[in-house]
Amino acid sequence: MKAKKSEFKHKNQVFTSITIIIAALGLTYAPIPGLQQTVVIVSGTELQEPLQKLEAKFEQENPNIKLELKFQGSQDMVNNYVDQKNDFKIAVLIPANGEILTELSDRLQATNNIDPFYNSPTPIAKTLLVAIAWPQRGKVLFPDGRFQWTKIEQAMQASNWGKIGGANDWGSFDFVTTDPTRSNSGQVTLNLWTQAKLGANINQNSFNNPSVQSLFGLVKKSVYQPPRSTDILLQEFISRGLNDADVATVYESIALYRWQQSTANQGQPYQIYYLNPTSESTATAAIVRRDIDGGTANAARKFLDFLTQPPQQAVLVQHGFRPVNNAVDLKAVPNSPWNQNIPGAEVKPTVQTIPPPNTQTIREIQRLWERAN
Repeated sequence: MKAKKSEFKHKNQVFTSITIIIAALGLTYAPIPGLQQTVVIVSGTELQEPLQKLEAKFEQENPNIKLELKFQGSQDMVNNYVDQKNDFKIAVLIPANGEILTELSDRLQATNNIDPFYNSPTPIAKTLLVAIAWPQRGKVLFPDGRFQWTKIEQAMQASNWGKIGGANDWGSFDFVTTDPTRSNSGQVTLNLWTQAKLGANINQNSFNNPSVQSLFGLVKKSVYQPPRSTDILLQEFISRGLNDADVATVYESIALYRWQQSTANQGQPYQIYYLNPTSESTATAAIVRRDIDGGTANAARKFLDFLTQPPQQAVLVQHGFRPVNNAVDLKAVPNSPWNQNIPGAEVKPTVQTIPPPNTQTIREIQRLWERAN
């Protein structure tokens, strides 16, 4: 009888030990309620699809970190953050252009004199501003295959395709860009156009030039209800198609990523044109201090480190972005859009690249746009 009791006691001890081990393993590999960090990230819409794709992978590798992704136009996200218009606590901002973070920093430091970021901003992915046009329209506007701002301006002034060598039944000429008070690509578009108009590098006084003021007025009249973000613009461009949208300025990344949709929707893909000069926009992430504790900041830092590693950079390349990690080759990435014979796409376009507009220039662009009639 004693032997049976001893055996039962031994089995019970073994069972208890196994239970403790299993529980310990569970604590090691499963999120602990109350210890899981939630990181809210607000990004420009151009990164929406790749970030959503990478979200699950990151959370699987980091089970104690939960990501919440939000998407806004780049200028909108700065304005909303400064004016505290969001109903959630942001840990990371990723606008399309690092200059926008400089603007944010300047605006916040003007009121409290404290560095608003936990770390130096981190570049995530790069892209160029390009133009797109439906093939027939592009051949009429740019017979030599090179984009020219003067041709766009002339077409706007003529307003009708029949007056500039196109078919009368093409109707009005429709150029599309984003709202420069809300989106980076609209700001870059007007910056490059102003420089082309003046034939020289621009400064703060350039926007007092009558020819530039006239240009802004013409563009504002011609671009009906400009979209708030670049990806929304491109989806509308594709869905509206010929006769409702002829030429647009967008990021190379989404122009490459969505070109197959243009074939599916319109029976033909649009043509890509590299602007010369153009500007390279670098989507840049910053971990913000306001309402964010050190633990959340550390979790956010893990995510940014994750995004800059080659496997994640390859996903961004598949979505049309140029990598910030030099170990990643555009042509070597599986399903790279640069291997798909997209009309006009080039791995190394032979164009000059100039910096995007700085904070002062952005302010002048917005001021003139709002005043333009």
